[in-house]
Amino acid sequence: MIHIVDYGLGNIQAFLTMFKRLGVEAVRAQSAVDLEGATKLILPGVGAFDHAMQLLDRSGMRPTLEAQVRDDGVPVLGICVGMQILAATSEEGRLSGLGWVRGRVRSFRSEQCSASLPLPHMGWNDVQPKSGSPLFVGLEAEARFYFLHSYFFECDDPSHVAATTSYGFDFGCAVSAGNVHGVQFHPEKSHHFGAQLLKNFAEL
Repeated sequence: MIHIVDYGLGNIQAFLTMFKRLGVEAVRAQSAVDLEGATKLILPGVGAFDHAMQLLDRSGMRPTLEAQVRDDGVPVLGICVGMQILAATSEEGRLSGLGWVRGRVRSFRSEQCSASLPLPHMGWNDVQPKSGSPLFVGLEAEARFYFLHSYFFECDDPSHVAATTSYGFDFGCAVSAGNVHGVQFHPEKSHHFGAQLLKNFAEL
């Protein structure tokens, strides 16, 4: 059963609707008790890094999530800010992230080749999956996803980059490190491309 973590950020209903169309069982989790029995987790998010961490801590679900992901190996998929908080730090805020994937979140303004580009990076963009990435089965060619963000994830270990896209320069828009996965784009807004990615995650 996929549990979608509702800590106050992200369009939970959009994910529930998409999984229903895919014939995949998914439920909303708003408390630690709700997380019991989760075999996969979706960690959505929109907005600012620090605000997301504050809400996650206030939800009371973080200790249970830490145990499920780090100790029990439950697969998790972070989406948008939900991906960014998988990192240890962010240039957007002062709080520490979850640190489930070694790396940091950086501003496009910190890169000279993208400093003059409009922010946020918004709209459809091509995505280049890395060979063998299980999230992108069936999406190896002509994959396009919807983006809305001003910060990007920089992995310490290049092997954790599952896909790249370009906005002034090539950056990692998806990560995979063991049972921890994340995508910067919005699969719930990306039509059949997003549906295929969520189906792939459900079948991991």
